[in-house]
Amino acid sequence: MKLPVQQETKLQFHHLIDTESGPVVAGRGNKKVMANDSILTVNDGNFESEVLTASKSQPVMVDFWAEWCRPCHMLAPTVAEIAQDYAGKLKVTKLNVDEAMNSAGRFGIRGIPTLLVFKDGQVVEQIVGAVPKDQIIKALDRHVG
Repeated sequence: MKLPVQQETKLQFHHLIDTESGPVVAGRGNKKVMANDSILTVNDGNFESEVLTASKSQPVMVDFWAEWCRPCHMLAPTVAEIAQDYAGKLKVTKLNVDEAMNSAGRFGIRGIPTLLVFKDGQVVEQIVGAVPKDQIIKALDRHVG
C-alpha cells in the first residue's frame, strides 16, 4: 500500500522531527512565523502568477519547507536576511510542501529545505539542505544583477 505523499515524506524525515519541544521558529514573540513581511507565502493557487510569471521581470527564490522540518526552521532566519539583503533585486517566497503538494511535486522536491531560483519562468538554481548563507549568496549572485 502506497502512503500519501505527506505521510511518506514525514516517514522519510522522521529523524529530523522533534515532537517534544516543537519547531524552532523565527518570529515575533510566541507567534510561530516562518515568513517575515518581505517574504510572500505561495501555494498551488498563486504559484503560477507569483513565481513563474513574476520571474520574467525579476528572479524569484522559493523556499520549500514544512512545519515539522527542523532544518527548515534553522534556515528561516537566513532566508529572511536574504530577503532584506536582496530587496528590489530578488523576490523571496516560501511554500509549505504539506499545503502545496502539487507545486512541490511539479518541481521534483524530494528533500527539504530546498531553495529554487526561477528566472524567465524556469528553474535556474537548486539548493538542497540547510546550507550556509554564503553558499546561497554565491548561487544567487550568478542570477541576480
